[in-house]
Amino acid sequence: MQVKIQVIVESETGQQLVEEVALLGRKTLSAETLGLSLAEAKEILQHLQAFVVKPQISNHLQEQRHCPNCSAVRSLKGHHTLVCRTVFGKLKFPSPRLRRCGCEQADTRSFSPLALLLPDRISPELSYLESKWASLMSYGLTVDLLAEVLPLGGQINTRSVRRQLQRVAERTERDLGSEEHVYIDGCPRDWGQLPRPGAPITVGIDGGYVRGRQGKSRSEGHFEVIAGKSMADDASKCFAFVSRYDKKPKRRLFEVLKSQGMQMNQQVTFLSDGADNVRSLQCYLNPQAEHILDWFHVTMRLTVMRQTAKGLPLPEDGNGTEDAIKKLESIKWYLWHGNVFRALEKIEFLQMDIEDLDETETQSKLLKALYEFEHYIDANKTFIPNYGDRYRNGERIATGFVESTVNQVISKRFVKKQQMRWTERGAHLLLQVRTKTLNKELRSTFEEWYPGMKEAA
Repeated sequence: MQVKIQVIVESETGQQLVEEVALLGRKTLSAETLGLSLAEAKEILQHLQAFVVKPQISNHLQEQRHCPNCSAVRSLKGHHTLVCRTVFGKLKFPSPRLRRCGCEQADTRSFSPLALLLPDRISPELSYLESKWASLMSYGLTVDLLAEVLPLGGQINTRSVRRQLQRVAERTERDLGSEEHVYIDGCPRDWGQLPRPGAPITVGIDGGYVRGRQGKSRSEGHFEVIAGKSMADDASKCFAFVSRYDKKPKRRLFEVLKSQGMQMNQQVTFLSDGADNVRSLQCYLNPQAEHILDWFHVTMRLTVMRQTAKGLPLPEDGNGTEDAIKKLESIKWYLWHGNVFRALEKIEFLQMDIEDLDETETQSKLLKALYEFEHYIDANKTFIPNYGDRYRNGERIATGFVESTVNQVISKRFVKKQQMRWTERGAHLLLQVRTKTLNKELRSTFEEWYPGMKEAA
């Protein structure tokens, strides 16, 4: 059996052009000869694309040959070859350069119609596929995947994929808008006239570290990445950025909340570890916002100090370790019930007790941790609620739900089993495409840039 595949191209005038695309031969039926093989499908699609593109290019050049103002024929200045990458392979076609008509007002005296039409030299769909998969897996695996399923063998490499992803990320950054200090709009009278808001939005913010290129070895030069998760009406969105590189972190978070329908009369709860860069990030985004210090980070510091206290030198009465542990438990109890004043007082008493002990490495370590903890609690005292009351009412007190986000957004792509060392710019741009992919927003972003993609789908 032979199967002949032909393409019929019909012009607007009714003329038809028949071209043969492929000739397939089949003998006996077996599992490996059933239907089309992947190699046959890729070859057919590559040939089919060439036949489709040829009349498209010809018609466009014919239209551009005439001046749109006076219909005069534009003279030809020269030829060059233009290369464009698509989902079904690389296309090479002649691209003439035309002289502009005397009646045209333009900065240049000549132009290339195809170069103006295809400035990126890549189809939007291929750009979307490269960006999406490169944000989910390594650049090398992305190249292997696309070359395996598409007729792109030898036409794609890790460098081109990385550059394409960064171009997409830079475009999303330009579309983001400028950074502002305050995003609260209107006044209480205006907020009262807004429609009834949806369910409260809960935002958790945490951080992670990525191996940087600046260090002399692989164990040095890490930089911080801030990641977060916003939950509203059982739907969640994530965001991430490199704190030292990003110039618009607050705008980034505000746009995430805005995309979830946040109103100025809606309750928003922010949970964070209380770091300075995070504390400034979450302020002035919503007048009804509630800021809470993550209980996990509070109790984690207390747990570390409790373990350190077990190695304290014993005073004359022999109860130094036991007394220190009891005081730490008392501090934890006061913080759990939101009594910051008594907690800070207990911390000061414990500091004086530790100072009276013999000076050892453990004593110095615990004393330093106590001073840091005192500053940490004092700096975040306005963010410390009655954790026990919130817990009994089923309200969130910790950022445990963000840990999975940090793992999904940062660790799986940048840390775990990944040997790359990143620049701050490269990591930040990759994070922007990765979060859009995880939020299922990347396709809609491309459809906004290229409306034809939506029509084709």
